[in-house]
Amino acid sequence: MNQTELNKYRAVLDAKQTELSAGLRNREDIAIEKTPDALDEVQLAGERELAIRNLDRESNLLRNVKGALGRIADGGYGVCLHCEEDIKPKRLEAVPWTKYCIRCQEASDRHEFVVDTGEGMDELLLNAA
Repeated sequence: MNQTELNKYRAVLDAKQTELSAGLRNREDIAIEKTPDALDEVQLAGERELAIRNLDRESNLLRNVKGALGRIADGGYGVCLHCEEDIKPKRLEAVPWTKYCIRCQEASDRHEFVVDTGEGMDELLLNAA
């Protein structure tokens, strides 16, 4: 992959990171609200659950985007983390933050191998402290 292509992917990933970071700062939708009406509380609880799921999904996506930016920095971008084959440009165009080629992604979706969380043991221990 040449430098021009890497710069294009870096720009896309930087924009996505900025978009996701801004969205994750808004956590007002997950606040617990009390109302005198039980039906309203059930509806608010459902909306809060949906907001939490969206926040979780966007947090995971942000983690993947940051991982892709890290792989660009260390020279490993565009290489499948499982089989170490080059990821096809068409897949990178569709999902620039992908860690896996399409074959390994499908295997991962079927739980045929353990998915790398992208965090090393040292980072996990630091986050746990």
